[in-house]
Amino acid sequence: MLRGTDRSTVVVDGEFKRTNGITVTGAASVVENLTVRNNLANGLLFTGVTDEALQGAGAGGAGYDPLDTVKFPALRGFRASYVTAHNNALYGIYAFDARDGVIEHSYGSGQSDSGIYVGQCKPCNTVVRNNLTEHNAVGMEVTNASKDLYFLGNTIRRNRVGITVLSNNLEALGPQQHAVFAGNTISDNNDDSSPEQADGGFGIGVGIGGGTHNRFEHNRVEGNRAGAFVLRDEQGYPALGNRIEDNAVSEDQTGLVVLTARSGGNCYAGNGHGPTSPQPLPRTLSACPGKDTELSASGRPSKLASVPAGVSFRDVPPPPDQPGMPDPARAPARPALKLPGEVDLAAYPLPKPRR
Repeated sequence: MLRGTDRSTVVVDGEFKRTNGITVTGAASVVENLTVRNNLANGLLFTGVTDEALQGAGAGGAGYDPLDTVKFPALRGFRASYVTAHNNALYGIYAFDARDGVIEHSYGSGQSDSGIYVGQCKPCNTVVRNNLTEHNAVGMEVTNASKDLYFLGNTIRRNRVGITVLSNNLEALGPQQHAVFAGNTISDNNDDSSPEQADGGFGIGVGIGGGTHNRFEHNRVEGNRAGAFVLRDEQGYPALGNRIEDNAVSEDQTGLVVLTARSGGNCYAGNGHGPTSPQPLPRTLSACPGKDTELSASGRPSKLASVPAGVSFRDVPPPPDQPGMPDPARAPARPALKLPGEVDLAAYPLPKPRR
């Protein structure tokens, strides 16, 4: 276990010289109550990749070579609690080739990619809960991460894109499947003073690129200029079988649901206003089973927002101090065993409106 005595003053600083702030490859490991910043790749990396030469960009190798999952089996058991990660060139908190974990009460800002990333695990058996991400290219990202994966009660605000859920051929274990997003606030992701994402994207609450069979329920998605939900096919993977239901979507969304490919089998219900699309609403977006929802398009067709230039990850202002863990000097050690434990979705109801 690695614990700081004070979250804001115990700092692992890469000085824009080192690749990763903290790299964890040991099972049942815990990092808590400290800050990681100013690294050329990642702030905090949990991974089963034990070859240091492969622990930089993508953690699978140069140019995101697909990981050899036999040679590098997933790390089993990890936890990040009360960690601040800011101004890192790729990811703030990065779980890659890791499973049976929890990321909680943590914060990410100023990353050139995403504040919190869960990638390449199946089953993941991981919970990401009660975190805050802002001023990143992407607030939270999921790529080729499937099954028993939960994002609960997080606040994802003022990034360029709120959440991305992706399948691709750059990593192993595609397609992405079966993640649950509940009780999150995903708001105002239109920040042009954050780092620009490598492949663009701006003003999107939730982007699903080839993600399949995911559930989005009881989230508050508001103030994202391009759309609350954007679905598209990605590298031959269709965005398929996603359930978007019983979310609060504000009237200020230009397009509630934007479909940019002939994705199929997705359903949308109980989210307030009818979805819109750049094209006439295709049959592939239907009512969810057991729901009685009218799916006629409303308003003018939506267009994805133009992408303004971003800033260097080095230039995003450092964040204010974040709340530390209670009584770090005397709190007993809790190894990352038998995680994440029981997941109670009822504990994450629809968040209150923003002020």
